[in-house]
Amino acid sequence: MIDSYFSKPNPFTCLWSIDSDVIDHYGHVNNVAYVKQLEVTAWRHSNELGLTIAAYQQVDRGMAIIEHHIKYLGAVLENDHIICATWITHCDKRLTLTRYFEFYSKAKQKIILKAETKFACIALSSGKPKKMPELFVAPYFAEMLRQC
Repeated sequence: MIDSYFSKPNPFTCLWSIDSDVIDHYGHVNNVAYVKQLEVTAWRHSNELGLTIAAYQQVDRGMAIIEHHIKYLGAVLENDHIICATWITHCDKRLTLTRYFEFYSKAKQKIILKAETKFACIALSSGKPKKMPELFVAPYFAEMLRQC
């Protein structure tokens, strides 16, 4: 059923309940809140795959954002509930990973945001690009294949 909301099958999803803390002076969700929710959604998905911040720190690697593309397709108001979906659409098993996102408004019954975020693997200790460890490759690549 949930697949019917989104343009791609097999998403990872989580719920975002809109409260007054994220409402801006125009009376709708502030753009910064959407960016934060992209991060929250990505981390929840990574955590479900067994990749926690502790696992990242253990191997001195992390996935750093190098590019965001966001399309805002409608304003969201307080008390709405948003289904946040993400897919891993690219994992080169070396350095880069790409996530695609869609946010579905239950109140408006439509997609209100589409985004794509590109990540590069870095050493946490230096911030320099480093080869993705097998600890990342195995779950991220498998998830990309599962979600296709």
